[in-house]
Amino acid sequence: MSSAHKNLSVFSTTGLPDISQKKFAIIVAEWNSEITEALFEGAYQTLVDNGAKAENIIRANVPGSFELSFGSQVFAQKPEIAAVIAIGCVIQGETKHNDYINHAVAGGLTEVALKYNKPVIFGVLTPNNQQQALDRAGGIHGNKGDEAAITAIKMLGLQ
Repeated sequence: MSSAHKNLSVFSTTGLPDISQKKFAIIVAEWNSEITEALFEGAYQTLVDNGAKAENIIRANVPGSFELSFGSQVFAQKPEIAAVIAIGCVIQGETKHNDYINHAVAGGLTEVALKYNKPVIFGVLTPNNQQQALDRAGGIHGNKGDEAAITAIKMLGLQ
């Protein structure tokens, strides 16, 4: 189901694992900061609301979404980090740069997750325009940051 038909901030919390002792890294792209800050706030608050301690949530910034893979790897390799959430936004624009960036980031984050055998969550918006991004960063379609955090928590339940 596309996010145009689903609220990203509505999800089941039944059976979530205890995350009170887990450490999370949230890697935030600075590009499109109006959007990524809202996504970060959503992810952070969802973690706290579901039992994470504020002192166990580490934030790191990277220049843009392309750098999320490396930033995520820096934290995924640390044994104390249980899960990494990568936050970014690549708006389509007039060229095809978004196709290359989004493909590289998705592949890079998957590679990091498999290499370090821990959840590395794709919290990257890939909208066609600024309004679609705003709609998914706390707007009418909820907040992708919320969804990314709950995904990290649920994935920890597999371990």
